[in-house]
Amino acid sequence: MERPSNDEYFMNMAKLVATRSTCIRRQVGAVIVKDKRVLSTGYNGAPKGSRHCDELGCIREILDVPSGTRHELCRGVHAEQNAVVQAAYFGVSVKDASIYTTTYPCSMCAKIIINAGITEIVFGEGYPDDLSKELLEESGMIVRKYPA
Repeated sequence: MERPSNDEYFMNMAKLVATRSTCIRRQVGAVIVKDKRVLSTGYNGAPKGSRHCDELGCIREILDVPSGTRHELCRGVHAEQNAVVQAAYFGVSVKDASIYTTTYPCSMCAKIIINAGITEIVFGEGYPDDLSKELLEESGMIVRKYPA
């Protein structure tokens, strides 16, 4: 049995976390890691105590909103946001950490990741958000596509 690399290990965790998502368009998982230790996880879904999109339907689908636009219409909290919020909720600093996410972060998540002090993003699938790419480049964020 071959031992997985750190990237493989943490990205597989992000994929597993994504299976908890209640989004009917895209299941996304995120894992925040520092010094090879998991600090926090998150998946996309409605805020705590709110009804989920898999119960109500997706307003973005109903309105035929293109991927990468009009994020404010979605009732879900993104995986990256939930991972940062979970860390904050439990008083865990994510400064100088890495985030493994199954999908390239949108511009809203990019801003949160930057301001949280995370220094590296490892992502799986791409996502069409030019502003996100611009912000991450300006910030000096290390961004790597998995597999590297």
